[in-house]
Amino acid sequence: MISIRKATVNDVKQLAIVSKKAFFIPHQHAIPKEIMDNYLKESFNEETLAKEVTQDNYEYHLIFYKDELAGFSKIILNTENEHIPHKNVTKMERLYLLEEFYGLGLGKKLFDFNVNLVKRNNQKGIWLYVWIKNYRALKFYEKVGFQKIALYDFPISDRETRPNDVLYLDLT
Repeated sequence: MISIRKATVNDVKQLAIVSKKAFFIPHQHAIPKEIMDNYLKESFNEETLAKEVTQDNYEYHLIFYKDELAGFSKIILNTENEHIPHKNVTKMERLYLLEEFYGLGLGKKLFDFNVNLVKRNNQKGIWLYVWIKNYRALKFYEKVGFQKIALYDFPISDRETRPNDVLYLDLT
């Protein structure tokens, strides 16, 4: 019923679609349409995704529910953060689910999968940015043990940023 597998270049078209939909839902009322359209186009285009899917330190994994793509994760191994003393930590850049799959425990399954992957790669922890008004995500990350360690102004265009919490999960 639920399966997780590593993404390949053959999945890029679906990744782009899911990325845009999943990002849009929590941010739709906070980002002006023109800026949103540009951000989605630049951040989730197939060319960029194809490059990332094939990079060694990037790990994209897809989660399926009843053989339907429900979401995906993107982590970047060995990505330092100025607020974390450890060098071998992982940045979780995406943990996205389509809205129709909320409430099924899929986010937790995909998250646990990533924690195990990170541990197998001898990482000391996981850090991420999350928009301060993405209450659903904040509640999830708090529930699984993340701690707020800083604030970050996340650029959504060359003119605008959005305040994000920097969260960290220590795995030592």
